[in-house]
Amino acid sequence: MAKPKAAKRTLESYIVKHINKSIKAGDCVMMRPSDPSKPSYVARIERIEGDWRGANVKIHVQWYYRPEESIGGRRQFHGSKELFLSDHFDIQSADTIESKCTVHSFKRYNKLDAVGNDDFFCRFEYNSSTGAFNPDRVVVYCKCEMPYNPDDLMVQCEGCSDWFHPACIDMTAEEAKRLDHFFCESCSAEGQKKLQNSHSSVRLSDTKVDAKRRRR
Repeated sequence: MAKPKAAKRTLESYIVKHINKSIKAGDCVMMRPSDPSKPSYVARIERIEGDWRGANVKIHVQWYYRPEESIGGRRQFHGSKELFLSDHFDIQSADTIESKCTVHSFKRYNKLDAVGNDDFFCRFEYNSSTGAFNPDRVVVYCKCEMPYNPDDLMVQCEGCSDWFHPACIDMTAEEAKRLDHFFCESCSAEGQKKLQNSHSSVRLSDTKVDAKRRRR
């Protein structure tokens, strides 16, 4: 007669012995990829499951995708530590966990004093079957009308409050860092008066600029 399988139960937490870290539902983790040449996978733990001895532990996860893994691929405005929260759920062995990590909101990530190897950010949800994003539009800045990339240095105009890449205003990064005040070409031409600034938005699915402008 076959030996009956041990009953599974939900665990409130679990200590991953090979990294000596405790995990629980809601934590984000980096997981070993099947292809060692690829970067670690990132996932959010939804549930931890094991038998009564706490052995053979499985984790129910919701995957984060990197821009390279999305249908549209990586674009200029995607940050190096950017992830998309996907609709892809899975069950994996806890043994594949390499480390814990933190996936910040976009706002919180931009306030970090220093970004560590285990720091990431997410500003979009991603549908893995259709390639659609939520939200599907994002505010754009500068003359180049690109969404904000936290990896790029930008300077803010004191007149209109818009942000500009140094290269787009014929300035080096070193010159931009030395600025005490900055007025863009439009604001300087009108006596450095403050303007009501508005930004167009870009649809992430096709990168077309929306004609409607949002007032701040």
